Amino acid sequence: MTFGESMRALMAERVISLRELAKSIPADVGHLSRISRDLEPPSAPMAERIDAALGADGALAELRVPEPGEPLRGRFVHAGTRDMTVRGHGDEIEALELARRAAASDVGGETLERAVDDLAVAYPRTPPAELLGQVRRHLAYVAGLLDRRKTLAEHQRLLVAGGWLSLLGATCHVDLRQRGAAMARLRTAKGLADETGHAEIAAWCLETEAWQALTDGDHRRAVTLSQGAQAVAPAGGSARVQASAQEGRAWARLGAAPETRRQLDLVASLTANMATPDRPEHHYRYDPAKADAYTATTLAWLGDPAAEPYARQVLARLESPNSGRVRARRVATARLDLSLALVAAGRPDEAAYETLTAVTSGVLVPSNHWRAREVVDAVAAARVPAAYELREAYRELCGTERGPVSG
Repeated sequence: MTFGESMRALMAERVISLRELAKSIPADVGHLSRISRDLEPPSAPMAERIDAALGADGALAELRVPEPGEPLRGRFVHAGTRDMTVRGHGDEIEALELARRAAASDVGGETLERAVDDLAVAYPRTPPAELLGQVRRHLAYVAGLLDRRKTLAEHQRLLVAGGWLSLLGATCHVDLRQRGAAMARLRTAKGLADETGHAEIAAWCLETEAWQALTDGDHRRAVTLSQGAQAVAPAGGSARVQASAQEGRAWARLGAAPETRRQLDLVASLTANMATPDRPEHHYRYDPAKADAYTATTLAWLGDPAAEPYARQVLARLESPNSGRVRARRVATARLDLSLALVAAGRPDEAAYETLTAVTSGVLVPSNHWRAREVVDAVAAARVPAAYELREAYRELCGTERGPVSG
């Protein structure tokens, strides 16, 4: 959606007229009318003010298209600076600045790259809204460095960091089901990837968009985007493996067994000799140990009976005392995979128990709610005793009084 379309949708949702909006900003009614019809682009400050007045939490401002020649700062951090002091989380930025000064450089060597990696490692265990705030603060810091004198190499490194941060921000928006903001971040990340010739970031952008398409139920588009990601991804890189797995999951949703198994075989081949990364939780570094989890999800979506032993194996490994750090989010999604397999096996009572445990875990992100809903609907259709409790837990998870719907 365009800025104007989203603005009109938010106004309708909040029952706010143009005149009321103009009074609250304040701004000229005619100017706002032209902006809402995409006849006139908003300035960055005006986009921020409209966003704030409509309570869009930055998602609307993200849709603003920068003017030609606008400084890079406005291309990816215009919604970020207001979070600099929220909840006192400016410490990491202060640490970066200290390291930069100590290195007597505008970029500070590899300090920024390490900070970006730290955020990617934090992704699996940090609520997406919280991580998004940290990403915005780091983007604001990168933008500040871009305004200073630097070498060409430093400039290139900053653009790459901005690309990774924008990509991670997009992933958080996908998790939060903030589609417009996610697409805006992805466009920025893709632009920076093109500008720096960074094929890995470009491939991850397509893979992330494929996941969003899959969660939207647009499975054909997910296949196409996954294939596009594989086409541009560097050989031997994590993006190529992840995109191959994503294509397999999309084919599974379409019920295409031969294509699904072809992709599972491809992923197995690509990861056969792949070493475990130094930081396995890094979102953009494929961990071969996750292969079984992807296989469990794919087979469960395909309705293959083999999904159950895979899912049980994954769950047992994740919950083992020897597994190291607790991976709560992965445990919850593994339970959903097992639940779907149990439904297919005609054991809805067991499926209800596993799904209830996942739904009440407190770690399921909004982009995975639909996966729980599939089991909730199946359990309700089977009329098992636990159906009512599960349905109520699901409603509470989604924060709505509407019951689960099929589709």
